Amino acid sequence: MINQKTSQNAISAMSRLAELYAVRPTCTLSSREIAESRNLPTPIVAKILTILSRAGYVTGSPGPGGGYRLAKKPSAITLKEVMVLFERESESMCPFGPGWCGNKEPCPLHDTIVDMEKRAQKFLTKTTFAAFVKGAPSVPITSCQ
Repeated sequence: MINQKTSQNAISAMSRLAELYAVRPTCTLSSREIAESRNLPTPIVAKILTILSRAGYVTGSPGPGGGYRLAKKPSAITLKEVMVLFERESESMCPFGPGWCGNKEPCPLHDTIVDMEKRAQKFLTKTTFAAFVKGAPSVPITSCQ
């Protein structure tokens, strides 16, 4: 599951770059342009893009006149790949806290929670950023370096 706001912000920023890739694959956007298009704080987007760049999901150059773009096709990057850069693997969402499930009887919600977590993991692993390209509304490109 996507638990941390940073993961959500990273997926949001990457989705903007995926939209751009569909229209102009070599076009770059500044961290400010990406942040503004998604209503995110620019400093956070800049930090996220640095991490994504180090991981090989975006390429770009920082500074004036710099910008970022996807390093791979949107269909080659899964949500899970991006998410794990910003989150630790979490334990079960058991409402009784750690140590309850697996210690004698499972909690009353155990089977439902396990099923939900499996479905979420499958979704994150199978869903690529191409999902943001298919049927996406035309997104204006104010500048393209």
